[in-house]
Amino acid sequence: GGRMEVLEEKEEEEQREEELKALEISAKLQDLETKVSVEQICIPSDVPDFDWTSIDTSQLPSSYKTNSLKEKKLLHIADHFLQQYAHLCPDRKPLFLHPVNECGVEKFVSTTVRPTLLPYTELYHWDGCASFVSDYLAVEPLKSPITPPSSLYSPTTILKYQRGNCFDFSVLLCSMLIGAGYDAYCVHGYATREICTLDETLELCPLLRKPQEVPKEGMKKSSNKYRVKPPPDLHSKFELQQEAKKAAETEAAQKNKEREEEKELEKPRRDPLYGLWVHAWVLVLSGKREVPETFFINPFTGNSHSTMDEHFLGIESVWNHRNYWVNMQDCWNGCKDLIFDLGDAIRWEIMLSGSNKPLQLLPDAEEEKELSDRDMDDMQEKEEDISFDMPPSWVAPIQISPREFETRCSQGRKVILYRKAKLEKWAPYLNGNGLVKRLTIYADLDCTEVVEVREWFKNREDMLDMREVNKQTQLTTDYFSPGHLLNLKAHTYTSLEPETGHTMEFYNEARVDGLQKRVENANEMTEYFVGRDDFLHVRHMEFGKRGKKIHLAGTRTDINSQPIVQIKECFHRNLEKPADEDVAERIFLITEETIHLTYHLKDKYITASKKDFFKASERDRKGNEIVMTPEMCITYQAGSSEKEKKLLHLYKLLQELTEEEKRLKQQVRQSEAEVLNILKIRENEETAVKLSVSIYNTERNEKRRQQNEAMKNTMEDELPGQEEQDLDYLAPFLIQIGYREKITKGQALRVRDDCLTDFKRRLIDKANIIQARFEKAVEELQKKDQWFQEKKNQLSAEEEDDFLARYSETMFHIHILALRLNREKQTAPQKYLALEEKLRKDPRLAEHLGHA
Repeated sequence: GGRMEVLEEKEEEEQREEELKALEISAKLQDLETKVSVEQICIPSDVPDFDWTSIDTSQLPSSYKTNSLKEKKLLHIADHFLQQYAHLCPDRKPLFLHPVNECGVEKFVSTTVRPTLLPYTELYHWDGCASFVSDYLAVEPLKSPITPPSSLYSPTTILKYQRGNCFDFSVLLCSMLIGAGYDAYCVHGYATREICTLDETLELCPLLRKPQEVPKEGMKKSSNKYRVKPPPDLHSKFELQQEAKKAAETEAAQKNKEREEEKELEKPRRDPLYGLWVHAWVLVLSGKREVPETFFINPFTGNSHSTMDEHFLGIESVWNHRNYWVNMQDCWNGCKDLIFDLGDAIRWEIMLSGSNKPLQLLPDAEEEKELSDRDMDDMQEKEEDISFDMPPSWVAPIQISPREFETRCSQGRKVILYRKAKLEKWAPYLNGNGLVKRLTIYADLDCTEVVEVREWFKNREDMLDMREVNKQTQLTTDYFSPGHLLNLKAHTYTSLEPETGHTMEFYNEARVDGLQKRVENANEMTEYFVGRDDFLHVRHMEFGKRGKKIHLAGTRTDINSQPIVQIKECFHRNLEKPADEDVAERIFLITEETIHLTYHLKDKYITASKKDFFKASERDRKGNEIVMTPEMCITYQAGSSEKEKKLLHLYKLLQELTEEEKRLKQQVRQSEAEVLNILKIRENEETAVKLSVSIYNTERNEKRRQQNEAMKNTMEDELPGQEEQDLDYLAPFLIQIGYREKITKGQALRVRDDCLTDFKRRLIDKANIIQARFEKAVEELQKKDQWFQEKKNQLSAEEEDDFLARYSETMFHIHILALRLNREKQTAPQKYLALEEKLRKDPRLAEHLGHA
């Protein structure tokens, strides 16, 4: 018993100590908060100050300036809810419930959310919406970083002036996400200074993040006891180990030093407001739109974050266009332990409850007695309003024009600083070379030494999509979309001058020769092929030195081409031929006048068959026909000597190879010419960059607009009144009577009757055509039905599904025809009477038909 008492006393002491510590901490926080609110600390921002009081609100709809009865009732409920909340949770901050709008009118936050689906494909997905909002709006800091704003403007006003704070960003993004079908909510909470101030200088740029690699299970190497043992290594292993150890220690020390320096620079400065920075972001719950897991979106950056992210430190409340929830869970561990089940009344206190549970009354009995009659009436009203629905949004429809959607960034440009990187964005067509995005990568944290520059382009006629420039190697790589004039896919170079080293990749599917890649420098050229019928996959050419270079005026190249020294070709295995007759490699030594053939390996053989031809040794200088001798060909047949071919066969093969050598020389010259042509075209494309404009882009397609205007003017000049003549419905009938300025009554009656008769006949013909199609479709459906009944038991499941699909299609076609026929029958009399009335009022016939 004594032990239990001692334990209880210890527990009580520990509890008292914890309470005292908690009181001290809360007192410090209150002091700090008071100090901050007095000093009015503001977030440093590059955004120039904007005077929101100067905006014109006179043209805004009446819903912005007044509250409906339902909205007033909602504000009354919100005030009552706030009173209860303040009584039950006196230590918590006031809720963000009904700030004033741009007209100074209090509006409940849920009614400021205006769900909208905008007519752009990109804005149907959360990442497209988030990217648009973060790019389109300029960030404004909260007036006080530790308290929510006193006002919340409409998304339409925020879009108009392209600026806002985190709450404005969140409401706009939430409106777009709900409109696109997501279960999205605005969040009022707390985050780190870096999140609240949009400081990404310690973050890695999203474009530089590498996707997580899935570890592959290593294949066990099969040991073969018959394999040849490698020769013994006679080097001293101890010395090598010591050298490697020393080098590793030096490298590790250097890396540690660099890492420590970087850590010192990257070390975030101490934040006295940690845990107090107010922020608003968006919560997307799993379920709708096949979202697998609940996540946050930071509206400033457009990036998604896990709900476990340590940058988000707590949540006060969440809301959407239907309701408002207060978080009742402890945020001592940030948002990591929060459960986002908004239906859980213990964890989330809902404002407009649809249940019949009585509202919590004040717990103190004495205070209950002191409630006035008016308060009791309010409570009764509140109980009646348990099923109160959120009034519709007071915000006008959110609209974004195609030009605004395309321009995105304020003034068309945006710069984001990351850790050792800078990202710049531009609106399409703003830059004459089509540049829309540039990422500059630096070697140091101060961003002074450039390592690499990546640029992205749009709407270029040369199909250039991206460019990478390595500042250390001075290598530039251009990447092209499909559709380039020369089927280019990528081009790596240091200069667009020839023979300076070029690597060109092609869309091989678009080329007849299947060329995939070509690597060229001053002395060599290698070509790689894919999917060729002759199984060629590599061709390597070596060149000799030129003689004296002779330059022609106005040309870039020399008259004399480089002499070809060697051509080497490699082939894949052709399974239709025996391995010892299928050439794997052939080398034409042009200067030595020899040809080497190597064949593919036969199964279970370690040596390949070979043939070497020597042309120079037996050349007839008098021009007589060469006589084939055994010395001109050295043959090695792997496995046996039975298949040694006769001299005649070898002579024919040599002739074929000689012809092939001539063809290959021409091919090499064509490849050289193609390289020069590509370089010339690329230089011209870069000198005069042309941007393509869609024919549907009427604003920018200046050429098409000028053509249309010129054509219209020409038609007006040449054929005045032609348009009216084309639209004259009486012209065919007036011509029959020899139309003049004035017609007699008899002629007017004849024109009217002819016109009405013709129109009636056309209506009947149209109905008959639809009727005939309808009957044909019904007959076809009956035949299909009869066929199905006969073949029902013989059809497979797949054939049956296919038949039912076609059957449903025919049924739908019949339904549409029936609707059209019915509509024609109903509207025909009305159309006839309308034409009759039009004829009576026609100025050319009115004189005679006015009283007819």
